[in-house]
Amino acid sequence: MDILTFIERSDILGGASDKSRKLLADICIPKRLEKKQILFREGETGYAFYLLVSGGIALSKGTSDGREVVIKIVRPGEIFAEVILFEQDKYPVTAVVVNAGLVLVISKHQFNCLLSIEEFRNDFISMLMRKQRYLAEKIRHLTMHDVEERFYLFIKEHYGIRNSFNITFSKKDIAAAIGATPETYSRLINRLCVEKKLRVDGKTIFLSESIIKELKDSEKGSSGF
Repeated sequence: MDILTFIERSDILGGASDKSRKLLADICIPKRLEKKQILFREGETGYAFYLLVSGGIALSKGTSDGREVVIKIVRPGEIFAEVILFEQDKYPVTAVVVNAGLVLVISKHQFNCLLSIEEFRNDFISMLMRKQRYLAEKIRHLTMHDVEERFYLFIKEHYGIRNSFNITFSKKDIAAAIGATPETYSRLINRLCVEKKLRVDGKTIFLSESIIKELKDSEKGSSGF
C-alpha cells in the first residue's frame, strides 16, 4: 500500500505539511488484522500507537464486575492509543479487531524523535486539536440526537450514503457506538422496519428513499443530523 497517500487523505493528518507527512510515513509499519484478534490489552505497557487504514477496531474497558464495555469503534483514518505518548505508558483500553483490515503501527520511540523537529511538532499539535474538535462533535451528537439519528450518523460514517450495505459490525458493537444497549438497538431496527424506513435481509440493510434523502440533505447542513 502507499502509506504516504493514505496519510495525505486522512481527515486528521491531511492538514500536515508534506515534510511532516513524509517523516511520519517513513516510520509507519503496516500490520494485517484478523477478526477477533487482540491488538493490545488494557494495562499492557504501550510501545506503539496506531493509525487504522481499513477494517474496524473496538476499544473496550473492563468494569469492576468483570464485564468488558465497548467505549468506541475506531473507523479508518483515525489514530488511536496515542495516549501513551504523553499521559501514561500503559494502554487504558483493550483493542479488539471487529472487522479484518490493516493498521499502521507507529513506534513511540521513533515518534518522540520526530517531535524534536519543530515543524513536525507544530503539525502534530494541530492534529491533536483537530481530533479534540472531532471528539467534541461526537459528544455533541450523542447528547443532541436521539438513538435513531445516531444510528443514521453511524451508517453515514462507516458505510457512506447508499441504498444498501452489508453490516460488518456485531449488534453489540453498533449499540455501543451509538450510545445504546443491544436491546434498544434491536427495538430500534424492528421499529424502523415496521415504519418502512429500512428493510433487513440477513446481514444486508436496505434504506428507504426518504432516509437516503435525509442523509444527503445532512451533507449540505440542511438536516437535523
